Amino acid sequence: MSRIGKLPITVPAGVDVTIDGSTVTAKGPKGELTRTFQPVISIEREGDQIVCTPKEETREANAFHGLTRTLIHNMVEGVSKGFSKKLQLVGVGYRAALKGKNLEMQLGYSHPVLVEAPEGITFEVPSQTEIVVTGPSKEQVGQVAANIRKWRKPEPYKGKGIRYEGEYVRRKVGKAGKD
Repeated sequence: MSRIGKLPITVPAGVDVTIDGSTVTAKGPKGELTRTFQPVISIEREGDQIVCTPKEETREANAFHGLTRTLIHNMVEGVSKGFSKKLQLVGVGYRAALKGKNLEMQLGYSHPVLVEAPEGITFEVPSQTEIVVTGPSKEQVGQVAANIRKWRKPEPYKGKGIRYEGEYVRRKVGKAGKD
């Protein structure tokens, strides 16, 4: 049995969780999330806690036990607090700005790069070289941040590109000059 799956999920005040069979809906101050889980896991609410238990002791049920608990925990945390990812732009002339809800970046191309904000995701630009992606869904925030990073991955020779906050880019030595 999963050690993570055994832990109960505490539902904070202000968050409403509805369980309908294997579909869980969480509503809170940051938004609403709905997800359908595998039917091999039983999801029950006991007071202000949610408990996940496998319906039978099979390999498949054990595999989904911890995953289901973690996904529900992320839903509850997302609608109550929200998630965010910070990105840094490193490079001469690399900068970002908000155009309404969308993000416009200058990344050394001949044209600006425009990234549209999906439903539920917001962008913040505290400075020209910093981008903060926020939203209630941890999965969606991570995917949008990865899509932004894909425009210019950090390269190892000069270190230029878009990187996550705190990401270490291992630098390489360039070619040696002629003698």
